Amino acid sequence: MSWTDERVELLKKMWGEGQSASQIAKELGGVTRNAVIGKVHRLGLSNRATGASPAKAEPKEKPAPAPKAEAKPKPAPKTEPARPAAAPTAEAKPVVPARRQIIPAGQPLPPQPSANEISPEALAKVNEIEKKAKKLTLMELTEKTCKWPVGDPATEDFWFCGLPTEAGKPYCEAHVGVAFQPMSSRRDRRR
Repeated sequence: MSWTDERVELLKKMWGEGQSASQIAKELGGVTRNAVIGKVHRLGLSNRATGASPAKAEPKEKPAPAPKAEAKPKPAPKTEPARPAAAPTAEAKPVVPARRQIIPAGQPLPPQPSANEISPEALAKVNEIEKKAKKLTLMELTEKTCKWPVGDPATEDFWFCGLPTEAGKPYCEAHVGVAFQPMSSRRDRRR
């Protein structure tokens, strides 16, 4: 289905009349409610009056408030004196969620903290393996090739390892050693 000029005009007309996206989709045929909503959004029609009729309704006058009976003053509730708040301990620090940093394509990535936490033996093994790597493109990957990315995806020097994978894993033996770390070492890093 394509959005012809006639279909777009019918969509605009029905949307202006206050019809729902489901009703418009049914009338047009061959489109879903979500397709109608998307087209309405792209056309900039998403802000329509909430009322069913496009004409403005005149504001109704509010009835005069009824006179209130005089209320007796209520006694003040009994409260305990305020206690001082406990000082935060070193263990009870507030958890602040980390902000994700968006880096434009082609820009170098900041140093990754995980690179410092990987054992030197594992890094040496990865460096040796990457010299032997097949340097595959995304389209050349199969379920039996290592999918470890190397380089910046925004450059032409980007490639995937491509060596045979370990059974049930997406990476070769060297990259599995870097990607999947034992639970105890991950727990130690948090402290």
